[in-house]
Amino acid sequence: MLEIARWQFGITTVYHFLMVPLTIGLGLLVAVMHTMWVRTGRAEWLRMTRFWGRIFLINFVLGVATGLVQEFQFGLAWSEYSRFVGDVFGSLLALEALLAFFLESTFLGLWIFGWGRIPKKLHLATIWAAAVGSAISAYFIIAANSWMQHPVGVVVDQETGRPRQVDFWAVLTNNTALAAFTHAMVASLLVAGTLLVGIGLWHLRKRKLANRSTEDVDHAVWRRSVRIGGWVALAAFALTAVTGDWQGKLMYQQQPLKMSSAEALCETEAPASFSIFAFNKLGSNECDDVHSFTIPYILSFLAHGDFESPVPGVNQLQEQYAAEYGATYPDDPSFGDKAGEPIDYTPVLAVTYWGFRLMIGMGMVAAAVAAYALWSTRKGRVPTSRVGVYGSLLAVGAPFVGNAAGWIFTEMGRQPFVVYPNPDVPRAEQVYFFTAQAVSPGITAAEVWTSLISLGVLYGVLAVIEVGLIVRFARRGVTEGDTTPTPGIGGGPRNDDDTPPPTRPDDDASDDVLQFAY
Repeated sequence: MLEIARWQFGITTVYHFLMVPLTIGLGLLVAVMHTMWVRTGRAEWLRMTRFWGRIFLINFVLGVATGLVQEFQFGLAWSEYSRFVGDVFGSLLALEALLAFFLESTFLGLWIFGWGRIPKKLHLATIWAAAVGSAISAYFIIAANSWMQHPVGVVVDQETGRPRQVDFWAVLTNNTALAAFTHAMVASLLVAGTLLVGIGLWHLRKRKLANRSTEDVDHAVWRRSVRIGGWVALAAFALTAVTGDWQGKLMYQQQPLKMSSAEALCETEAPASFSIFAFNKLGSNECDDVHSFTIPYILSFLAHGDFESPVPGVNQLQEQYAAEYGATYPDDPSFGDKAGEPIDYTPVLAVTYWGFRLMIGMGMVAAAVAAYALWSTRKGRVPTSRVGVYGSLLAVGAPFVGNAAGWIFTEMGRQPFVVYPNPDVPRAEQVYFFTAQAVSPGITAAEVWTSLISLGVLYGVLAVIEVGLIVRFARRGVTEGDTTPTPGIGGGPRNDDDTPPPTRPDDDASDDVLQFAY
């Protein structure tokens, strides 16, 4: 039952997480485009705002629908986990819902329906509020997850054995959360930038082959999209390397077994080598039978910032954890069929090793595509290479895969703990919780299978809807309705100053606000 519940949580969480980085990254870029239109009044910025705004809205709606399931899952299959972390998570999730989510959704609604109805600068402020709300929402969620990776700001309640929050500020400023949040933000910009590049190049090539003018507004829309996306993606990739290095060094301090597993480092080395490719029995978790092609010294630098310090191996850390936290699970009914069984503290080597490399590799693909886009569109050029353009369009999926791989690596790398012990705290004061303890005691395998299949089917349908809508609107491109700064109520033009347009009693269903929203 434990494995089924883990599969359900993993599938639904990764599915939802595919939409989160695009919402954050594209929301910020749409806000920048809207700002440029308000500042310059140029038609291409307006068209860009409205086109990319539609893609953003489609993704946002589906993200909300799938995100709601996550919190219901805690009560369904993970009630013991909910009880254990409730004192800490209650405040974080409440703030995420009451402050960040309502800020995001309220101002997004004002942005959707505010075209031509509220002053331009106030309307601009609504999309910025929505974009900032997305980032704040992400921070609260990441702070909660980071507490599971590195518990701080709590003491163990002697009566219940559960963590009791004593320092909310310590939870919010957890160094694990700060590193993870900055990494997630720049990774979100990498996702959004690559999307702009892929779709923009496709439209530029299509217009070139159709012999359309390079002097009109639509050409400027796609060229600017490609150039902005390329520079954003390149900068974001560089920053993901910097923030990832920070996060990696923290992981070596806080979860050394996760990072040693990511390198398939079986025995302690000083200096330690970075693995390029590992083979043999990587999937069996028998670390002694794993062999690697390596680069000397690099792992010591990644872990400690120098080229000499030792990095502990998986076998030594397995022995250390068994000595500190027990070689077997307690013989207690709360551990289910794991009770009394030996504990394997080593995460699945194949998942951590290849997940780490897939995350980095997909980021490199996105950066390469961004570099190609900037080079191929330099000095007004328009690329016509089928391989280059369609390859760039296909590479739109690369940062999504990279984000998902990084998330899976982070979560599966801390098994068998759902709340990982903080090594900076004395052993007697440490807070930790095994995943085997976290499952709801009153739920059956059949019930979890039912919810897993139901959610799987529902999410499959939603995936088809989202991809279909995005492809449809991406292929259609900008429309005539995107030319004017306000949706045409009754089809007429609107004033372009900071005053809302007058309403007329004969306004009818031709209001393009709904067309923009839908």
